[in-house]
Amino acid sequence: MPYIAIIGDIKDSKKLNDRKKIQEELQRVLNEVNKKYVEDISSKFMITLGDEFQGLLCNGGNILQIITEIESKMYPVKIRYGIGVGEIITDINADMAIGADGPGYHKAREAVEYLKQNEKRKQIDSADIRLGIDGDNESFAIMINTIFTLLTVIKGSWSNRQREVIADMLEHQDGQVNVARRMGIQQSTVQRILAKGRYYAYKEALDTVGKVLGEITQNDI
Repeated sequence: MPYIAIIGDIKDSKKLNDRKKIQEELQRVLNEVNKKYVEDISSKFMITLGDEFQGLLCNGGNILQIITEIESKMYPVKIRYGIGVGEIITDINADMAIGADGPGYHKAREAVEYLKQNEKRKQIDSADIRLGIDGDNESFAIMINTIFTLLTVIKGSWSNRQREVIADMLEHQDGQVNVARRMGIQQSTVQRILAKGRYYAYKEALDTVGKVLGEITQNDI
């Protein structure tokens, strides 16, 4: 059975003020993710280096919800994510992802390094998430990575207010009325913000990728 490895890497970490505080906040967020998505996780998310964290999933259906929650709760800290699909050849420790090895992690590492190189070349619309799949699935990975680039373009157009409302909508997975109540604004304001932020196109793309990655754990594509 293929697993899905995730490696997160904080961008420009050496330039951040109070790195210790940021690392403590990151660990708190990862702990929340480990509790909320326990049924999807084979090895808990944990900080492996000062600027990196990783985790291992047995089910990819909620992978983008996991990444989106980490991303929104750590904002404005920017993180790049490498996703690797493949076998894990070492024993899997449910309490910590560190020490595991295999094609899944190799592909996740390759994805992170690819993103770093793209950023160094200052490519326009460089994505912050990349997928690598072990085996003969290059065309499939290209399709998913194209969607990730388009998602990055949409996110890049959001104002702070749009980001806050959309993050709330994604986290709670409910309707505009509930979002408006939690944020203390009118439902019509939420509707306008979601429309300008292209929320429904963004959400549909998230759901599509999540569905496909969820199927990977049942069928080795």
